[in-house]
Amino acid sequence: MFFGWHRSAFSGATKSKSHASLLEQRLFLFQIAFDKSASAFHILRMVAVNSTMLPLGTAAPEFKLPDTNGKTVSLSDFKRKPLLVAFICNHCPYVKHIRAGLALLGRDYQPQGTAIVGINSNDVANYPDDSPANMKQEARDAGYNFPYLYDELQSAAKAYRAACTPDFFLFDKDHRLVYRGQLDDSRPGNGLPATGKDLRAALDAVLAGKPVAPAQKPSIGCNIKWKPGNEPDYF
Repeated sequence: MFFGWHRSAFSGATKSKSHASLLEQRLFLFQIAFDKSASAFHILRMVAVNSTMLPLGTAAPEFKLPDTNGKTVSLSDFKRKPLLVAFICNHCPYVKHIRAGLALLGRDYQPQGTAIVGINSNDVANYPDDSPANMKQEARDAGYNFPYLYDELQSAAKAYRAACTPDFFLFDKDHRLVYRGQLDDSRPGNGLPATGKDLRAALDAVLAGKPVAPAQKPSIGCNIKWKPGNEPDYF
C-alpha cells in the first residue's frame, strides 16, 4: 500500500494550508519513505488533493450514468429526496480506509429516505483496477447498498468540481448543496476511526429539517485520475 504526495509538499505549504494539512503532508512523506513496495513511478502519479468546496446552495448538477449492472441512474430518479453524491473509486487508499464506514452509513441512512450514489470518474485505461467490472466486485466486497456509477466521460466529476477520492456532496430534498467535504477527520495512518461523524451530523440535520452547520472541512484523497488532456481548470 502506498500513499500520495500532497502537491504543496514540493513547493512548501502556503499560508492558507492548515496545520493539520501540514501534518498530513509529513505523514504521507513518512509513509512513502518506509514503503519499499511502492515504485517511484506510482508515487509520482499518486497526488493527494483537497476538495474544491463547491459553494453551498449550488443546485445539484445533472448526471445520467450506468451502475454496475448497466442500469442508467440519473438525478431525476431522486426527486424530493435528500441526495448524497460520493466520488469514490476502487484502488485509492483513502477510499479503502473509509469504505467500511461509508457502507455502514449507506445502511443507516438509505432506510431513512436519503438517496446515495457513488461515482467513479477515474481513467480506467491507465487505472484498470477502477474498471466497471472491478467496480461490480468492489461494490460487493465493500457492502455498498447504493448505486455505484461509472462516469466514463468524467463529465459528472467536472460538473460537481470533484477533485479527490473520496469527495462528498450532500443536497437537501430540493437538491441544493448543504454540505461538501470530508466524511470525518480519519485519515490513513492517523489512528482515528472512520465514524463518518461530520457527514452523519449533516445528514441528521437534513433529515430533521434543520440547517447544516456551515463550518465544513474539505476532504483529502487521491486526485481523480483525469484522462490525458481532460484535466479540469481546477486541477
